[in-house]
Amino acid sequence: MKISFAPAPSGDAIAVPAFADAELSEAAKALDGSTGGALTKAIKASRFEGGAGETLEIAGPSGVDASRIVIFGLGKAGEVTENGLEKAAATVVKGLLTSGAKKLSFTVDGQDAECAARAGLGASLAAYRFDKYRTKLTDNKKPSLAEVEIVSGDVDAASAAWNTWGPVAEGAQLARDLVMEAPNILGPEEYARRCKELTALGIEVEVLGEKEMKKLGMGALLGVGQGSVQESQLVIMKWNGGNKGDQPLCFVGKGVTFDTGGISLKPGAGMDEMKGDMGGSAAVVGLMKALAGRKAKANVVGVVGLVENMPDGNAQRPGDIVTSMSGQTIEVLNTDAEGRLVLADALWYAQKEFDPKFIIDLATLTGAILISLGQEHAGIFSNNDELADNLFSAGKASDETVWRLPIGPEYDAQINSPVADMKNLGEGRNAGSITAAQFLQRFVNDKPWVHIDIAGVGMNAKSKDPRQPLFGTGFGVRLLDRLVRDNYEG
Repeated sequence: MKISFAPAPSGDAIAVPAFADAELSEAAKALDGSTGGALTKAIKASRFEGGAGETLEIAGPSGVDASRIVIFGLGKAGEVTENGLEKAAATVVKGLLTSGAKKLSFTVDGQDAECAARAGLGASLAAYRFDKYRTKLTDNKKPSLAEVEIVSGDVDAASAAWNTWGPVAEGAQLARDLVMEAPNILGPEEYARRCKELTALGIEVEVLGEKEMKKLGMGALLGVGQGSVQESQLVIMKWNGGNKGDQPLCFVGKGVTFDTGGISLKPGAGMDEMKGDMGGSAAVVGLMKALAGRKAKANVVGVVGLVENMPDGNAQRPGDIVTSMSGQTIEVLNTDAEGRLVLADALWYAQKEFDPKFIIDLATLTGAILISLGQEHAGIFSNNDELADNLFSAGKASDETVWRLPIGPEYDAQINSPVADMKNLGEGRNAGSITAAQFLQRFVNDKPWVHIDIAGVGMNAKSKDPRQPLFGTGFGVRLLDRLVRDNYEG
């Protein structure tokens, strides 16, 4: 989707805002005059009230060159937010994507350049589709909308702002592509190859194979992948946009490219969705693309552990004991609690190798987080109040919201094992997300750290947010980009 900025509309579809109680914006009033009162008549003949998320389409209006006009609601005039404009643009784009319209002129009317750019972000996110393998789509089901033109009073400033938001859209779309990709295509080695493509943006990419990881003692990560014919990988991505010598920010992602559960096999129903069990790693890869694309003034390291969890004759068994890179031993009680094993070695490697300012990990880790928070918020767990607070604020600002849950010694005791240093499950089903976080905390070595459990938000087939596709949402890219730009850039 091409996003452009212009001082006046030129598209074959024009979208203009209205506010609560169907109050027309200045742009809408002007268009109403040009069309002989068509907007006013349409509103009177409908139930459109100008509320956020509402739209009203007028086909074939007279007095203008456009083939259609869309009036979109923004709610109360004095309470319009950047996220509100994102959603409004996304709603209009979703409605017109396969309509036959080719170019949409979306008017922000009186909003600043940042708001105009954020409308572009919403439009770009809403236009995302994963049609790579659809060979029989009829023309009327293919997207017709190719360009969204944001009509702004300050085109130069809006275009400059878009230079910092366009790469975020691209990063989110990359993350979505990775989650949506078929698991027979995106195994660990192919995933690592796609990560290497980021070198074109100036990102340094290093890939460790099983031989290198064995030398490092990564028995926890390697144990998960030992049942797969595909070789496990650890990918390290570095963006050096800050001052030389500054501690890097570090993001770590779980990348289980397909999760059968291993010997502790999952039920068959819904197992196809486990192609998305690498959503945490996808967010990290997408974030690195976004930061490099907008040339973020920070040193950032992304680490993703890529494995496939399969029930082979050589697969890890319940009851196995593995030794992690940290030297700590782990009793594997359930091979479907595998993500924490992958992260254990990736987290230890990250803190040991890079001495980062902080570590944030993302993972589709536990079904228990859906019980706690549904699919509205990601769950976060942290040993550092300032970092957790910054992340909460970034969630509000980006509309990728998070909610903090507790960790503590009383939960930590639940993962002690009678035969090893720890076990990979807590006691029963209670507090499953918390005990998983407690497990991870044992591998961060007191570094400021946040664990983000995105099992509910990273794979969401029921999302009502117009900016999101069904299933692979790319959750985490916008959240973490906002964290970095608001708090950690020089």
